[in-house]
Amino acid sequence: MYPPAVALTSGAITARRTLFFVLVVLTAFLALAMISSAFLQNGITPTELVLLILYTLLILWVSTSFWTATLGFWVLLRGGDKYSIGRMPPTRTAAPGGPPRTALVMPIYNEDPSRVTAGLRAIWQSLQETGRGEEFEMLILSDTRDPDCWMQEETNWYRMCVDFDAHGRIFYRNREKNIARKSGNLEDFCHRWGGRYRYMVVLDADSLMAGDTLVKMVDMMEAHPGVALIQSPPLPANHKSLFSRILQFASNFYGDIFIWGINYWQLSGSGYWGHNAILRVAPFVQHCGLPKLPGKEPFGGEIFSHDTVEAALLRQAGWAVWIAPELKGSYEELPPTLIDYAKRDRRWCQGNLQHLRMVFAKGFSGLSRLYFLMGIMSYVSSPLWLMFLILTGFEAYIQSQTMPVYFFGDNLFPVWPESYTVEMTTVLLVTLAMLFLPKIWSLILGLLHWRKIKGYGGAIRAMLSVFLESLFSVLTAPVLMIYQSKFVFAILMRRSVGWPPQNRDDHRLSLWEAVQAHGEHTLIGLAAGWVSFLYVPSFFAWLIPVLSGLVLSIPLSMLSSSAAVGQAARRMGLFLTPEEYQEPRIIQLLKEHLTQLEAADAASASAGEARNLADPGVCALHLALLPNRPVKKRQRHQLRALLYQLVEEGAEKLSAAEKRSLVSDPETLIRLHTLACSRREDASA
Repeated sequence: MYPPAVALTSGAITARRTLFFVLVVLTAFLALAMISSAFLQNGITPTELVLLILYTLLILWVSTSFWTATLGFWVLLRGGDKYSIGRMPPTRTAAPGGPPRTALVMPIYNEDPSRVTAGLRAIWQSLQETGRGEEFEMLILSDTRDPDCWMQEETNWYRMCVDFDAHGRIFYRNREKNIARKSGNLEDFCHRWGGRYRYMVVLDADSLMAGDTLVKMVDMMEAHPGVALIQSPPLPANHKSLFSRILQFASNFYGDIFIWGINYWQLSGSGYWGHNAILRVAPFVQHCGLPKLPGKEPFGGEIFSHDTVEAALLRQAGWAVWIAPELKGSYEELPPTLIDYAKRDRRWCQGNLQHLRMVFAKGFSGLSRLYFLMGIMSYVSSPLWLMFLILTGFEAYIQSQTMPVYFFGDNLFPVWPESYTVEMTTVLLVTLAMLFLPKIWSLILGLLHWRKIKGYGGAIRAMLSVFLESLFSVLTAPVLMIYQSKFVFAILMRRSVGWPPQNRDDHRLSLWEAVQAHGEHTLIGLAAGWVSFLYVPSFFAWLIPVLSGLVLSIPLSMLSSSAAVGQAARRMGLFLTPEEYQEPRIIQLLKEHLTQLEAADAASASAGEARNLADPGVCALHLALLPNRPVKKRQRHQLRALLYQLVEEGAEKLSAAEKRSLVSDPETLIRLHTLACSRREDASA
């Protein structure tokens, strides 16, 4: 039974946030007091002072996550939150002007055309099944640079329009220049076509949203005209590798307490994750124009993590921004391997560190500055933990030189010097409790709702999955700590990563790939283990969890990348999610459309039908979609030179940018089509 709906007041917001921050600060203060008391007994050394500062930052970060999860657990234990957006009484019953028009916008950049199209087709079909599909239009906003991928996107779009009789409702455009990346892509859409829509739902290339979910999001916006953005909590799904399935399970099983906890204290001042969210177009256009930061990347230039800044700008303008924990049917896909996960983290790390400039910028509220700091801390915490471990080891070495005797009588465990005992025991017990108790909260909730736990394979398999996932997290955490520490250092050294496309396909890592990626981690683990065992053997035991993850990083990364192992775990009922136990309609549609697209491509290939410039239909469609741009005389000579180079040396000698230049000019395109047709005729003669 849900609690009755109650209108949100400023007093309720203040009370909840005060409670949250008091709990976070009080917990950090108590943990800090324990360490400080030990240090103060013999006076604080410079090393201990640095350790104290590091631990203060880290325990505040861990405490924030812990209390978010604990408050979410409390809310769910009581049956829900009376102040969630889905439970709030509407502030209006009907909006003027009739049903709103909503744009489903998907910015893409060199993505797999088949997967993108299958996802869009699934979303569109799911929308039509709701009976309210006429309220939506779909726009594919392509920044794709690869010419073959570009033309395949066009072909898939046209086929989709024909199959769903959706000409004039599903649109495609490819930008000539991908200025400002994704944020620039959306800005271009808003300025050109935003006035046509009341709302827009922003999708990523791997996003999947059920029609019912989209309709509910629109209804929520209609019921609350003061809300500018509602973020749905997307669940990861649809991957087969062991790595992805473990993360899918963790996000699904533990995610609810964190989402409800976020809603508990953020309420109408929530954040935005950049996708699977609905936005009110007018305030977004009015307030969310992003400046170009002075200086060069990584701290200057275009804003990478634009979503956090856009949410801050909306809140600053007086609009409400909500997360909706009740919304289900919203999905995304995870990187399939540990290496791909780290590569995505590298890009996100740069975006979050760039927010250092926002923390001190004028005009933002204290809450927005806190969100910026939290994003920064999510990556800076890794080098802080690394520094903490190194300095703790150094301090242990100093202590061992002055007090070398650790075992007395028949004691099974070492008897540490007093300061070292308190320090290490506090760090271990307090930190581990805060990290692992949220998993226990989720398990308790699952056991209290047997129908829910059934979707995770039952109580026994769910508990085993939690144990194995926790073990996997312990082993991979040191690897990610090293990765993220390197990322932060590289960014501080002003090395930008850019915005490369993500690898989303399941693929097993080879031994050489794993060695290249994790060889240094293995060497670091072996070297640290040797040094600690040789010089501070008492500290070696504390380091075993960290060292094990580093030393085993190569086989662990290879094993977890395997789809075969992931599917074997699924057959055993391990890391099972409700979406795997009982597949939702939207995921079924995705798989059906992906199978159809792959079968159609295979049939065309076996029949010798080339879906390229030699195909008159493909060429005509591409020509019709090209903008009519004047070409200067010098550019015309350059295009002819590239065409001669293509004839004499082959397409493989041209760069992707040169190929794009050739297929972007109508006159050159026709010549390329004629050349391709003549070559195909010569080959068949």
